[in-house]
Amino acid sequence: MSTGPLYRRVLLKVSGEALMGGRDYGLDPETVDRIAGEVKGVHEMGVEVCLVIGGGNIFRGLSGAARGMERATADYMGMLATVINSLAMQNALEKIDVDTRVLSAIPMAAVSEPYIRRRAVRHMEKRRVVIFAAGTGNPFFTTDTAAALRASEMRCDALLKGTKVDGVYDRDPLRDKNAKRFDRLTYLEVLSRDLNVMDHSAISLARENHIPVLVFSIAEAGGFAEVVKGEGRFTIVTDES
Repeated sequence: MSTGPLYRRVLLKVSGEALMGGRDYGLDPETVDRIAGEVKGVHEMGVEVCLVIGGGNIFRGLSGAARGMERATADYMGMLATVINSLAMQNALEKIDVDTRVLSAIPMAAVSEPYIRRRAVRHMEKRRVVIFAAGTGNPFFTTDTAAALRASEMRCDALLKGTKVDGVYDRDPLRDKNAKRFDRLTYLEVLSRDLNVMDHSAISLARENHIPVLVFSIAEAGGFAEVVKGEGRFTIVTDES
């Protein structure tokens, strides 16, 4: 017998790369539609859902800076890439009758609403899916940090990070078949062992606000709904080991 959701309000962080599907660059419409379907499934369970989507499938600030571009300019370009992804996800969700709003940290009145915390909370209370675009609106911060920040501001019960693998490993499991997988970790273990969960700023924010971080595979069909119910394969990062 299936159990109900463990969380009332969650933030789903999806990397830009997760939207590429089998492509080397950009958006794969089928993958975007599939993830939108996953979000709808959780939304129909009565869970309030908000999203942060990365922009690495289009432009990554750090790699731009590495090629000689000024870091702040590169990061702003990365933020604009997240807006493109957010609009794509909004379109996919609304095609399947999920009322959705994009709120951008960089004002873009023609395509999105400005990010205002109380407005975002009200949208979710009205059963709308909210997509937070343009990161924090500031350079030098990743979309992981933006996800932890928005989860804290929205008072989310959990931050779920959808990745290509089914949890946190001590090494890249796609490159090393002997990589060790963790079922549970503490925030301090992630920070001290420099595990590749989220960047340190994001983990510290989640720790300060007591928001559990659950890492799972967004590629698994139904994976998002299973994790929200405490089922399936995932790694949970909390105060307690």
